[in-house]
Formats: sequence, structure tokens, C-alpha cells
Amino acid sequence: MKLEAIRKQIGLLAGAFVLMGYSAQAQNSVVISGQDPDRRVITTAVPFLNFAPDSRHSAMGDVGVATRPDANSAHWNSGKLAFVEDQMGFSLSYSPWLGKLVNDMSLSYLTGFFKIDENSAFGFDLRYFNMGDIQLTDGRGNELGEFNPRDIALGATYSRKLSANLGLGISARFIHSNLSGSISSVGGSESRPGVSVGTDVGLYYSKPILAGSKEGTWSWGVNISNIGPKITYNSADDLDYIPTNLRIGTAYSIDINEMNSITFALDFNKLLVPTPPVYQTNPDGSLATDENGNLIISRGKDPNRALISGMFGSFADAPDGFSEEMQEVTVSFGAEYTYNDKFSLRTGYFYENPTKGGRRYFTMGVGFDLNKLGFDFSYLVPQTQNHPLAETLRFSLLYTIPNN
Repeated sequence: MKLEAIRKQIGLLAGAFVLMGYSAQAQNSVVISGQDPDRRVITTAVPFLNFAPDSRHSAMGDVGVATRPDANSAHWNSGKLAFVEDQMGFSLSYSPWLGKLVNDMSLSYLTGFFKIDENSAFGFDLRYFNMGDIQLTDGRGNELGEFNPRDIALGATYSRKLSANLGLGISARFIHSNLSGSISSVGGSESRPGVSVGTDVGLYYSKPILAGSKEGTWSWGVNISNIGPKITYNSADDLDYIPTNLRIGTAYSIDINEMNSITFALDFNKLLVPTPPVYQTNPDGSLATDENGNLIISRGKDPNRALISGMFGSFADAPDGFSEEMQEVTVSFGAEYTYNDKFSLRTGYFYENPTKGGRRYFTMGVGFDLNKLGFDFSYLVPQTQNHPLAETLRFSLLYTIPNN
């Protein structure tokens, strides 16, 4: 059986991810001259690593690098975790995924933390992306049975205050992606689960300030996530980048009075992986090659680069130069109103340039804190009709143990 036949079985899933700016099992996109060269969506393997996993931050437009620390800080910025106020906490989040297209996909996220001392904290997180059941076929369309593709990532975080206002955090995770099991191909190679590792480095700064007569807190954060080697599903000649991502943002919280407060947050994100180039074609439409059989790049740079080269080169490899590099930056804005630290209303907006995926949506949600137990809910509203992300829901349960 051909591996390409397996990949066709997740065509619906892959198509949905492309609409979101991702691909289910993705190699860097090949853009052929004359075939919509102005749409260069950057795709990676295991895109679930960058999905907003919890309800609080997803309700705020997917911001989180500089917001108030909580049990979900490991995903957004590991540097925040040392500033969490409670002694211990856990959070469990669940989201039915792409409910407009399928009814058996879901994203689950379990995370927790423990304060080691006043200046440091340890955390863990487990995320599980269930892609539902698919029907596998061979190259002739013969059914080979059902399979359940799924991705898992298990990580640990250490965070420490460098000063009263500045914190640094480091996370490491193991990534396992099983899209088609272990099925032999006609050529003798096998499709196998992809395995990789990733590292996050986060920096967080928070300082109380006065705005007139009102007390408030200003914070900023920087986080680089999923720094790790490429992943393969069959051979060392077929490698895909994992979604290394740079997130920069700021947040400002103001206490309106003793019972009411409001927070505004702004995040910018950029994938640190190569931009797809534009390849030349022959008069018959086939890809042009040189005397060594290599594809000839019309505009852009060769995407097959090593990890560090790919990360730093991602700031200057877009075929259309700086203007296209700026198009690769997504923008998230969110606001959170809190009453008596017990009830929260949240809203936000996420924007991605149309040439890079075109995700644009509003978000909203609520949160309740009843002593040690909290509940958060979020809802996503795309700007375009019949979008695969429409009506995305997320639910989160939190349990915290305060300091004595």
C-alpha cells in the first residue's frame, strides 16, 4: 500500500487545517509559479501544540503570554509560573474540535503546578489530540479497516523568579504523533508514528503601577515554544518541522475599585519555520529541475534547512520580502472583567492575514471561582460563514490549593 493513499484518508482533516493555517501531516508547502503564488500558508507537523488549550485564554482571543499567571501558564509562557499565587493547582480542559465538519474529534489538556518555594515552581502538562476514526484504503481504494489518528505531548516546566518582577521558565516535552499506524508501503518503507521533543523558553515581567488614583499591574512576556528537531512519519528523507513559535505580548490590569477589575492584553505570534518558496514550472506545467534533479526556486529560499537555520532564517526568507514577513504575524487582543475575584466576563479577537491562512474570529467566555474550584467556558465566532472553527467550545475545570 502506498503511503500517499493513507494520507488521502485524512484529506478532510488536512483541508480543515489548511483553512486554519495548518495541515494535519504537513511538509512545507510547495507553491508552483502561476498557481496562486500569493497564498503561502506555512504548515507544520503536529499543529495541535499551538492550539489554545484552555477556556480562559481562548475566550480572550488566544492571548496569554503576559496575562495573570494560572495553572495553564506552561502553555502560554513558562516564565509566569513562578508568580502564581496559590501553593498548588490543577486544570482540565476539553474542546470538541471542528464540530462543523466531524463529530468525533477533540482536544484535551491536563496541567498542574506546585510551588517549590516563594521564588520557584514546577509544572507539568499533558495534551491529547484525538482526530476521530478514519477509513484507511490502499492505492486502489480497497478498504483496510478503520484507524484513530491521535497526537500526544507530555511536558514538564520549571520556573523561577530572577527578581521581584522578572521570571524565567523552561519547559521540555515529548511528542508522539500517530496518523496512520504502521502500514507497509509498496516500496517497502513503512508509515510509523512520528516522535520528537520540544523545548520552551519564557520570560515574564510584572510590576504594580498607578494610573491616576487607580492601582494596576503592567506586564509583558516573551515565549519561544516547541524548539525541537523535525519529525518524520516514514523515513529520514521525509522530515517535517514542528511548530516552533515566537509569542510576544503585554497586558495591563487596573483595579476599578475593591470589587471590580479589568484586564487588557495584546499578543503577537510568528511561526519560526521557513516560508514556502515559489518554484519554477515548465511550459507543460510540471516542476522545473536543474541538471541534478533539484527543483528550481523562482522566489524565496530553500525550506529544507536545519533547525537553527530555519528558526533564524524565518525572519528573512519570504519570497516577497519584509512585507510578507509582516503578514506572517498573527494578532490577538483580549479583555477580561472580574468581579470580586469570583466571576469573570471575557472577550477577544484573533487576526491572521488572508494570504497566510485567513483565520479571523471573535471570542467570548465566562468564568466562575467558587473557593478552590473554578469553571471556565469559551465560544468562538468566525468572521466567515461555514468556517470549520465555527461554534468551537472549550470547557475548563480548575482546582487550587492556596498558600497557608
